[in-house]
Amino acid sequence: MPPQTAAQVLAVLKQNNSSSVKLAITDIDGVLRGKMVSLQKFESMTQQGFGFCNVVFGWDVNDAAYNNIPFTGWHSGYPDATATLDLDTLRHIPWEQGLPLVLADFSQHQAAAELCPRSVLKRTIAQLAQAGYTAKVAQEFEWFNFVPTPQNEYATLSQGMFGYSLLRASQNSAYFQQLFTQLGQFGVPLEGLHTETGPGVYEAAITYTNALEAADRAVLFKAGVKEIAHRHGIKASFMAKWNQHLPGCSGHLHQSLWTANGQT
Repeated sequence: MPPQTAAQVLAVLKQNNSSSVKLAITDIDGVLRGKMVSLQKFESMTQQGFGFCNVVFGWDVNDAAYNNIPFTGWHSGYPDATATLDLDTLRHIPWEQGLPLVLADFSQHQAAAELCPRSVLKRTIAQLAQAGYTAKVAQEFEWFNFVPTPQNEYATLSQGMFGYSLLRASQNSAYFQQLFTQLGQFGVPLEGLHTETGPGVYEAAITYTNALEAADRAVLFKAGVKEIAHRHGIKASFMAKWNQHLPGCSGHLHQSLWTANGQT
C-alpha cells in the first residue's frame, strides 16, 4: 500500500463519519499507551504532531517510576515529548464499532527517539537498508486465558493439558472465532490459532510482513486479544510464568533478510 497522506486519511475518516480517533504509542516496555482525540484535534496533529508525557519512558506497567533514568523523572518534571503520527498505520477497531486508530512514535524528537522502541526499530531498518537488505518478520505468541470463579478468584479457561485440541476450541467457539476474524479485520492477520499445552493456553501465529509492520502487529495483537477476551468475560495474560507447576508462555520470532533481487 502506498504511503497515506493526511488529506487521504482525513477523507476516509470524514467519509466514515468518524468523530474521534484513538492514538497509541509504544512505551519502554512494549505496551501500548494512548488516548482518544476529536477529529478536529487529530487534523491539527497530522500537521504538527502532538505532545505526549515522556513518563512513558520512565515507569513500569503499574505506573511506578523506574530509578536512575536520566531522560525523565522528578528531576525533569516529566515534560511532554513531541510524538509524530504514522498515518500508514490507520486501521479500524471491529469490536469498537469501527473506531479508527493510528499509531505514533517519537522518531522526530531526538532525545525521546533514543528510548522509543518503534523509533529504535526504524533506525535499525534504515541501517539494514544501507547494507542492501530488508527484513521480513513474523511472531507467534502463547497466552493463558482465565475466567472468574464464584469465589472472586480466577481459574484457567480449561483444565489439564490438551494442545491442538479442536474440542476445547469448539467449547469456546465464539471467543476463539472472534480472535481469528476480528484481529484480521484489525489489520493483524493470523496464519494459525490453536490451543497449546497447558490449561487455558492458546497460541497464535501472525502472518509475516516487513519488520516495522510486524512490530506494530505484535503490540496490537496483545492489546487486541485482551480487549476481545474482556468482552467474553475472559482475562488474557501474556505473563511468562505465573505458576511454577505449569508450562510458561513464550513466543517465537521468525525473521529473514532479503536482497533487492529477492534472495535470502
